[in-house]
Formats: sequence, C-alpha cells, structure tokens
Amino acid sequence: MVGQLLLGLSILVGLHELGHLLTAKMFGMRVEKFSIGFPPKIAGFQWGETEYSIGAIPLGGFVKISGMVDESMDTDQMSSEPQPWEFRSKPAWQRLIVMLGGIIVNVVTGIIIFVVLVYKNGETFYSRDQVIQNGIVAYEYGEAIGFKTGDKVLYINGEPYQGINDLTSGSVLLSENGYYTVDRNGEQIKIDIPRGFINTFNSEESFSKFVQIRFPFEVGAVDKGSGAESAGIKPGDRILAVNNQPIEYFDEMQSALQPLVGKTAQVVRQNEAGIDTLAIAVTNEARIGIAVQTLLEPTRRQFGFGEAISKGTSRAFGVVIVNARALGKMFTGEVSAKNVSGPVGMAKIYGSTWDWVKFWSITGLISMILAFMNLLPIPALDGGHVVFLLYEMVSGRTPSDKFLENAQKVGMVILLALMVFAIGNDILKLFS
Repeated sequence: MVGQLLLGLSILVGLHELGHLLTAKMFGMRVEKFSIGFPPKIAGFQWGETEYSIGAIPLGGFVKISGMVDESMDTDQMSSEPQPWEFRSKPAWQRLIVMLGGIIVNVVTGIIIFVVLVYKNGETFYSRDQVIQNGIVAYEYGEAIGFKTGDKVLYINGEPYQGINDLTSGSVLLSENGYYTVDRNGEQIKIDIPRGFINTFNSEESFSKFVQIRFPFEVGAVDKGSGAESAGIKPGDRILAVNNQPIEYFDEMQSALQPLVGKTAQVVRQNEAGIDTLAIAVTNEARIGIAVQTLLEPTRRQFGFGEAISKGTSRAFGVVIVNARALGKMFTGEVSAKNVSGPVGMAKIYGSTWDWVKFWSITGLISMILAFMNLLPIPALDGGHVVFLLYEMVSGRTPSDKFLENAQKVGMVILLALMVFAIGNDILKLFS
C-alpha cells in the first residue's frame, strides 16, 4: 500500500509542479526551487538557477518562483523593487497560465492514463442483458433498500444501463430522486435510492455487501481434508441439488447449506461419468470444502484508438463531475464529511497487492481529483491565485502584497485544518 501510494503521489506531484516550472520558465520567470515532497530536504542538486530536491514529507510538493507570495511566506523579496524576471512583474495573463500550469498537466495526465487503459485493456463487465437473464444476489445493503435475490434490474433512473457496475457508480448514487426498476417474478417494482445512500459505500469491502450478479458455477478447487474431498468431488464437477433442492446458481447452494451446519448434506453431483448422489459433511461455516468457478462469461469490448480517446476522456472528466457533485452534497449534509480520506485512505484504495492496471487506474483517478481540488478558490491553492488574477484582469487593480500575504496565511490554516481532519478520519476508520 505504502509503496504504491508514494509512487503514485510522487508521479502526480512531480508532474503538477513541473507544469508550474515549465510555464514560469517559458515566460522568463526565475524558478528558485522545485521540490517533490515537503522539507526537510533529503536529496537535491542545483541546475542553473533552480534547486531540484526531494523532501522527507511525501504528501505534496512546491515550486518557488521569484516575486510570488506563496507558502514559503518569504516577504523579504517582496519589499524590494520588482525585477523583470519576477512573477509579479509579468502580465496578469502570463501569471494566470503559470498558476493553471499544474492543473492542466494533471488533467492531461489523467486523460492520457484513462485513454491508454481503455485502448490497451478495453472493458470487461457483466452486461445488462446478463443481469436481466440471471438476476442479482441481494446482500445486506441491497436488502436494506428493497432488493431481493432473483430481482432482474431493468433500468436505472428510467434508462437502460451498460453493466452491473453501473448500479454503484457515483453518478447514480448521487442522482436526485434516483431509483432502480426491477422485474420481480414478472412484476415491475421501483426501488428508490435513499438520500445519502452513497455514504454506505465508504470502503472497497462495502460494495460486496450490496448486490452482485447471480452466476451458474462448477467446482474450481477442492480443499484438502474436506468433506468434499472425502466424498470424491473433483474440479469441473457440477452441483445439481442439495437435499432435493435444485441448484443452478452459487447463492442457491449457499442458501441450501445454511440449515445443514454440522450435518450431512445429500449432494447431487454431475461429472463426465454421469450423475450420482454423495453424502458430504457440512462445516460450521456452512461449507463443504470447495471453491467455485463461474460459468458466466463476462462481456469484453475492445476499442480503436479514436474510440479510446473519446471514452478515456469521458471517464476522466466523469471523475471530476462526480467529485464536484459529492462536494456540493457534502455542504448540504447528504454526503458525510467522514468520506474525506487522507493518506491512509488513499493507500487502502491502492490495495496490498501490486496490480499495474489497478495502480494506473487509481493514479489517473487521483490525478483528476488533484486537478479539481487545486482549482478550488482557496488561498494557498492554485485556485485561490487564479481568483485573484481574474479579479485583477477584470478590474484592472492588483491586490496588495499585504492582502496576498494575509490571504495566503488564511489559506494555509484552512489546508492544515483539512489535512488534520482527513488524517483524523483515517485514524477513526482504522479503529471502527
């Protein structure tokens, strides 16, 4: 988790600050420092007028541009006469581009990552047709809002959908007066999405407690020393019935074994030799000692490069839209502020196994979120500087250095408070 988080953040922070550095140098501004990570410095070198370094606190980075009021709060330089190479000496439109440079690079990075992932890997999902054909298994959170196992989800908010994952997409869970339409034994039923239901999905594990597609199965592996091994069950066998209860889907076998805990189940097995009935001991966990293999083949789609550009870009900006809506609903109380996560939460999203596809997917996601968060009009963030520059361009009046210094201080306090809050949320989640 830690390795993936540090690598992902280092890439994104480095590229973000590089966006500021390149645009500043493009307009002839002097860049004094470029750092990935915050002080104390653990390594660095001087190249030309700029010191490049790596900081010991890997939760951000910075670029120090001469003549700019920033988080360093170096006011001595601001008391002297402006020099031609300083940030404050340049036209407002050039300074605006410099402040947007990091955000633009993060957006471009996110788009490139999503486009490459779509082009290389395509999409793999259980389609709407497969959901309608097989139905869903309703778990704890699904049952809580009205789903039942066997329901066939026809529509989301009255519209067809692509696949099973759309049921828990951010855009669906954040929709106003959202609902699912299901076919239950030939009758169409509307299941409303409760206000604030998105707060339920505050961890990766929570999604497994909602709904999943039902799937037919065969035996994939047999546990050593289990009742299934003793009875002669082999990989590739099919389970047709348990105690005279017909079995087609995996959840049906689970349900059939529940009342047989500690007893012996009469299991009808089919293999190449034919069909027979076996007596198999059921454990206290309602298991007979097999792992299963789904017989439901997911839908796979590949995309040409042009299609990948369109779909990857749409996915990238979809992340921004969902986060903007979630932030808005946070102020209304519909989305809980407890969903705000710090570095521990981010590390848990990456997971404890190294999967490059997942790594780049999450890094692309974070890149777009960083761009969005940096654009917020908070002093000390790029968005705060952008607001002041736009004011200057529209009004023709430049905010005073003293005002900018005080705004920077206020912004730093806000950012530190948000960081403490996010890390506090991480700690509470660890012990909850």
